[in-house]
Amino acid sequence: MARFVLVPGAGGMAWYWHRAAPIIRAAGHEPIAIDLPGDDGRAGLAAYADIVVRAIEERSDVILVAQSLAGFTVPLVCARAPVRMVVFVNAMIPKPGETAGAWWGATGAAEAREQAAARRGYSTEFDVGTYFLHDVPQDVLRAGPQKPREEAETVFGEPCRFERWPEIPIHVLAGRDDRFFPIEFQRRVARERLGKEVEEIPGGHLVALSNAEGLADRLLAYERGLKH
Repeated sequence: MARFVLVPGAGGMAWYWHRAAPIIRAAGHEPIAIDLPGDDGRAGLAAYADIVVRAIEERSDVILVAQSLAGFTVPLVCARAPVRMVVFVNAMIPKPGETAGAWWGATGAAEAREQAAARRGYSTEFDVGTYFLHDVPQDVLRAGPQKPREEAETVFGEPCRFERWPEIPIHVLAGRDDRFFPIEFQRRVARERLGKEVEEIPGGHLVALSNAEGLADRLLAYERGLKH
């Protein structure tokens, strides 16, 4: 049995994983959906890493799954805990010492988003409905929190202090319908920063809400691959 430690992106709401976690549990594994104090301006990356490390405890069969902004927490956790595998999901992939605020300019994320919007015929102006919720079922949204937790600015100014990526399996998983981090952009960043190819599944940026089955199936396949 593996422990899947599921780290959400901006806002830090564990609810993000509520559709995928039961599928992982039904397959005989232990999903741990992390809740982070995203709206607390006193909490930065170190505090986030502390919370994740506590969830891992002394387990050595941990698969660390990071959505979006959680990519900046991953290397700090890997330096402190026995992580067996990392899976990035539509994630920001940092360089050592980089801040999440600087990542946007360094990767050209905003330009890539606007270019993809112009090519595909939706608004280049960001709004949550167009870029995050366009493929999330309405019944899922109705069952969720009335007001999503906002991410404080603290994390975006804090350097991600790590030296190198661990020598463990690392997968980069992307929703091919992601409008916030378009798939072409994710492919380029994964190659440049990790030397990895992106593996695609249907779904947008919030793929754990829009395609929980597809995401969970891929995570479980990665776990089975560890045994070979």
